[in-house]
Amino acid sequence: MTYTTILTETRGKVGLVTLNRPQAMNAFNSTMLTELFDALEAFDNDENVGAMVVTGNEKAFAAGADIKEMAEASPFEMITQGRVEKWDRIRGIKKVVIAAVSGWALGGGCEFAISCDMIVASESAKFGQPEITIGVIPGAGGTQRLARLLGKQLAMEMVINNRTLTAAEALQFGLVNRVVPITGYLDAAIAFAEEIASRAPMAVRMAKDSVNAAFETTLTEGLKAEKRNFYPLFSTEDQKEGMKAFIEKRKANWNGK
Repeated sequence: MTYTTILTETRGKVGLVTLNRPQAMNAFNSTMLTELFDALEAFDNDENVGAMVVTGNEKAFAAGADIKEMAEASPFEMITQGRVEKWDRIRGIKKVVIAAVSGWALGGGCEFAISCDMIVASESAKFGQPEITIGVIPGAGGTQRLARLLGKQLAMEMVINNRTLTAAEALQFGLVNRVVPITGYLDAAIAFAEEIASRAPMAVRMAKDSVNAAFETTLTEGLKAEKRNFYPLFSTEDQKEGMKAFIEKRKANWNGK
């Protein structure tokens, strides 16, 4: 498929999506949002892809939404265009998605990064939700995900008072998985994704679903979700192969079945 605002490629078993609107610091317009999720869904359905990485460039992962598209919009137009609802598509991706963030991840850029399963950040990465400075609030999950990831106080400060987190702070507060030098952040993210892609595909899928359940349900319901994901894995060929390989002290050969 041909895209106009993103670039896609595969590196081994990793699907790579690069946001490609450098003239606008990779701000999300409607076309980019559609193309981004189309590409992720295509990789999600590709048996040769085991995990995905989304990145921007060294200066900006994504500097928010394209304000020019929204400046004169009415509530009716925002609702009928379904702009915010487009973001819900990330929740339908079953494989692991890693955000490789360098430079600015603001507004929608921050919201997309934290909606991914993991984040690898360069030392220059900065995360923020500056919507309050233009008279609105985050609308693509920022208020909810930040509160769950960081706690109420820090989330309040970011959303209400435009606090920006440096890469080091993001690591300290648990927002990102690791911080690496700018020159190697993308390679580190791809290597991370390759590790995940080398694991039993169905187990990874069930593990992702179970961890996500912890953020969306009570403990009781989350434990039920974990059991629903745990028991069916014993009907898979990969479970038999994985345990046999462990007993035989050899590397498992996964087939995704």
